Amino acid sequence: MVNGRMPPAEIEKRSFAIIQAELGGRTFPADIVPVVYRVIHTTADFDYADNLRFSENAVARAKAALQAGATVVTDTNMALSGISKGTLAQLGGRALCLMADTDVAREARARGVTRATVSMEHAAKLDGPLIFAIGNAPTALIRLHELIADGAVQPALVIGVPVGFVNVVEAKELFIGGDTPYIIARGRKGGSNVAAAIVNALLYQLVKREGF
Repeated sequence: MVNGRMPPAEIEKRSFAIIQAELGGRTFPADIVPVVYRVIHTTADFDYADNLRFSENAVARAKAALQAGATVVTDTNMALSGISKGTLAQLGGRALCLMADTDVAREARARGVTRATVSMEHAAKLDGPLIFAIGNAPTALIRLHELIADGAVQPALVIGVPVGFVNVVEAKELFIGGDTPYIIARGRKGGSNVAAAIVNALLYQLVKREGF
């Protein structure tokens, strides 16, 4: 029977139980379980159980950065809106997206490049630990990889989950096996909602709440 009065926490609890059951006994390292489950919960797509790739100690490093008041940089306002900024603020952190910044837009037009490219360059100059959550623009991921190679920025974590067809797979693969901590969704799938879900899964491991 449909229950339209079920509290949100109960809906989430039951959703995670369904996910666990439908994974058919599959197990994951304890630290990545909340990330995998929350992405599946957000997308209803069980492919992420196989598509998500984690560098060694990526979750531990990301949690340490969040506890140190990290800034989470997104490539879309949609991802920004999906991040639990109140939870992030409890840890002394913040989230921002520079895509709509007037200086970024002006510079991108003048140089003939994407705003995503320029926004990564500007974000690389920010102080403190940085987590990049890229869910839409492969050009952001490509430029970020170049900035890392040049020593311009050392992210605490790169979440690389852009969705699409052009340069998406190639941009993600730049990080696989590299030295920068990463959580990557291999293949074409991803999106701003996935980027936000991963950030929230990390946050909710640090700030107590119901569910995962």
